[in-house]
Amino acid sequence: MAKSASTSTKGGKPKSSEEIFAGFQTLRTEQRQLANKISELEMDLNEHKIVIETLKGVDGSRKCFRMVGGVLVERTVADVLPELETNRERLPKALQALHEQLTKKGQEINEYIECHDIRVQRADRPPAEEAPEQPAKSNVLVASA
Repeated sequence: MAKSASTSTKGGKPKSSEEIFAGFQTLRTEQRQLANKISELEMDLNEHKIVIETLKGVDGSRKCFRMVGGVLVERTVADVLPELETNRERLPKALQALHEQLTKKGQEINEYIECHDIRVQRADRPPAEEAPEQPAKSNVLVASA
């Protein structure tokens, strides 16, 4: 790649466009993983609410089955219900922590974009006319839809 497309790092050694792109992709992948985990926990929270509401109307001595670590375990409603309620109380705290991590990751991505003068273009849209005040040294990433 041309030297005009590389940027200096804290160590003084310039990064190539490929290294900058790889770093950006890594940050975006981490952001997607956090978003997926949030979605998964929100679904778990909804499932816990539904199961708890269903089990509240059932006799405590009745048999029920619960998946624990990939193993189906036979228990009673009286044993399972308190565990489910405890889990339901913990899930919002975990979700809040993940939302905070997602926000921090978004800020980190924005700082990375600013630091390396990255402009993200969508592949399905034609590139916009460059403004004359844009610096000559710029990294352009094309995101596919």
